Amino acid sequence: MSIPFISFDAGEAVLDWISFTRALAQGHDLPKAEIGDTFLYRGPDTLLSRSAWIDGMGIAVKSATIFPGNPDTGKPMINGAVCLYSDLDGTPEALVDFHLVTKWKTAGDSLLGALRLARPDAREILIVGAGTVGASLIEAFSAGFPQAQIRVWNRTGAKAEELCAQYPGTKAAPELESAVRTADIIVTCTMSSEPVIKGDWLRPGQHLNMIGAYRPDMREADDAALRRAQIFCDSFDTTLDHIGEFKIPLADGTIQRSDVLADFYALENFPAYDPGKITLFKNGGGAHLDLMTSHHVLQKWKENA
Repeated sequence: MSIPFISFDAGEAVLDWISFTRALAQGHDLPKAEIGDTFLYRGPDTLLSRSAWIDGMGIAVKSATIFPGNPDTGKPMINGAVCLYSDLDGTPEALVDFHLVTKWKTAGDSLLGALRLARPDAREILIVGAGTVGASLIEAFSAGFPQAQIRVWNRTGAKAEELCAQYPGTKAAPELESAVRTADIIVTCTMSSEPVIKGDWLRPGQHLNMIGAYRPDMREADDAALRRAQIFCDSFDTTLDHIGEFKIPLADGTIQRSDVLADFYALENFPAYDPGKITLFKNGGGAHLDLMTSHHVLQKWKENA
């Protein structure tokens, strides 16, 4: 039996950010996913497989190969695909491009958090980080907040200028603190292990949305930011005990478990925008989001086939 392969370009042609965030929200109305991760190694090379099964949606196995030597021969360092299986009988349904799923899952996750927590008529959005994720965030947040001016700050200013040149209307921010102070929404996508956002820079009504930290030793915001904000995340399971953003301040008593108020499995507990409050959202990812994303890609591809 042949199954379709949905390429990056084919997926991009049928997706839009607003309908995708609705699909993510609806995916969290289903039973919680069963999740498993496996790693295989050969010297510096790695195979990472993340699997998820959501009753009522189906099964996904997202496999990524990381070969650090590939760029030396002009090949991408990271490759992979997502295989979808039927929830009804376990038969294969589709292969979906790895980079497509990763892009939409990552940026869409943060956009859903911002649409629920941030000022609806936000006028100024700051993206901290000018890598691949930063580019995806420009696209996603431009769709979610079309009236906003988007600015990009990066440690290397030239990279911010280069990224902004690809997206007319986007502007580089020369200085981080002043850009944070004036933004309505701050989205961080750095690789920093030390906090880059200071809570003393924040003001009531702002929304801080963080993606970059993914290891237990990584943080993008300091203790003051967490103490001043109402805190939310996409998944308790992928953030609280695994990512330094929460793991470190929980361990040292800066915050308590009860201070993280809700995740996407309780979207009804995400409050309406309050100009007197600072909100903080942590994007931790997870295989269940890869499944929800891939399932949505397949459905949109079928509708447009």
